Amino acid sequence: MSKAKVYFTKEITPQSLQKIYHALGVELKGKVAVKISTGEPGGHNFLQPEFIKDLVQELNGTIVECNTAYEGRRNTTEEHWKAIKEHGFPEIAPCDIMDEFGEFSIPVTNGVHLTENFVGEHLKNYDSMLMLSHFKGHLMGGFGGALKNMSIGVASSHGKAVIHGAGNPEEIWTADHDSFLESMADADKSVVEYMGKENLAYINVANRLSIDCDCDSNPHEPEMADIGIFASLDPVAIDQACYDAVVHSEDPGKASLIERMDSRNAIHTVETAAKHGIGTREYEIVEI
Repeated sequence: MSKAKVYFTKEITPQSLQKIYHALGVELKGKVAVKISTGEPGGHNFLQPEFIKDLVQELNGTIVECNTAYEGRRNTTEEHWKAIKEHGFPEIAPCDIMDEFGEFSIPVTNGVHLTENFVGEHLKNYDSMLMLSHFKGHLMGGFGGALKNMSIGVASSHGKAVIHGAGNPEEIWTADHDSFLESMADADKSVVEYMGKENLAYINVANRLSIDCDCDSNPHEPEMADIGIFASLDPVAIDQACYDAVVHSEDPGKASLIERMDSRNAIHTVETAAKHGIGTREYEIVEI
């Protein structure tokens, strides 16, 4: 597999977000889903509505999410809608909790652990999808980027438990850790095959680089400076590039984020996704 192109800009503005999407040279067709994290109330690192508004509106996109599988303000549809409204997303675009009325199963071909992935019922309504991810640390996954957004993020609440439990939702918090990471890659493979590679694009915004995820209601303050925006048509390459950018940064504040990523073996999700053939770890950075 040849090297993937990963576009990069240090500028983090609504205008640069549009510019980097245009650099991809892709036109997402039909009804476009924009998959973000709506952010657990109390947290403040999630991508802000004013930042993403121009791009979402240019795509005539619908902001999509699914309910969470942990105790919090987004684990029921009623409370999740309140959080979405409190965070201002309906003011910029239509919003959709994809598992509000149920889920359906999509097959995982040759998965390490999973044979099926349970996703929000409304995924059926979309022709293409932009994975618009905030790159940051994560308590369990080590980091969250495109691959986590496409696996855990697109999964229904029940589907999230299945992924975490490496196929057994009863083991949501107790399954073997690497098996959980491999199951995220399994889920990624199913979404890519269901949607079609040509109908997916990926943007990672590496700002507010906390060691904690936007699912945390009280995240640790970032210890390193913002890096920039990455975009690619390859979900493996974009997450690898973001990981490498943190590791190779000259910012001494990177130490805590590197410890969070490496102590959770975060790169194993990238490794497994590459083995699944949905992308390559070999990339070239194209600065715009």
